[in-house]
Amino acid sequence: MSRQPVNSDFPSHLQLSVVQPPSNQAPVNVLLLLHGLGDSKESFAQLARQLSLPETTCISLQAPSPLPFDLDGFHWGDDITFDQSKGMMDYDTVFNKSSRMVKEDVIEKVLLQKCGYQPRNILFFGFGQGGMAALAAALAYKTKLGGIVSIGGPLPSGTPHSGGDGAKNKTPVIALGGSSQTLLTQSALSNLKQAFQVVEYVKWPRAGDSMPRNRDEMLPIMKFFAQRLQSKSGVPEGAVEVG
Repeated sequence: MSRQPVNSDFPSHLQLSVVQPPSNQAPVNVLLLLHGLGDSKESFAQLARQLSLPETTCISLQAPSPLPFDLDGFHWGDDITFDQSKGMMDYDTVFNKSSRMVKEDVIEKVLLQKCGYQPRNILFFGFGQGGMAALAAALAYKTKLGGIVSIGGPLPSGTPHSGGDGAKNKTPVIALGGSSQTLLTQSALSNLKQAFQVVEYVKWPRAGDSMPRNRDEMLPIMKFFAQRLQSKSGVPEGAVEVG
């Protein structure tokens, strides 16, 4: 029997916000939200409240490392690297530290051991570098989780494409991005499909990998949640099954 996680369940070095299910519903699922490069937990805590997913506790995790040079915000990589050709910080780096943090300090020690959740009931929502960190953490954990939403976040280049036995990870993935100026290139999608058994790709008819701008762009994500989130309250009268 799973219970509602609270801040005191987690190690003190973690910075996070716990958003309870709407209307004090009993939590069946946990959605881990991982913000983008240079952001913090507050923005995705607000997103969690806006999503208001039924029977789902949302936990907005803050990346473990602050940006250098007194810049505001945090990043998920072990190091900061700069793309000289673009004159900006590179999203793609090594994610060992954040993978270990999410896998051990959040999933294993708290959600599974303390709160009694099953891996199938734990999902990720990541944006940009947060999507990359979510994919890396899921591969590090290896066991099938409930699902991963990655907006503009490809598989990190240094992440092994499969486990030691060559088997693909069974956690379902939906990756979303723009039709141009996107990190989700054909090569990136090929790498993702080498690592994960089930990958759905949504290409928005616009440039860039920013967060969804309208209902049409958000709809594939909500359909994914409808398919992957578990429920103990049954199907409400008049509900329409998706997928």
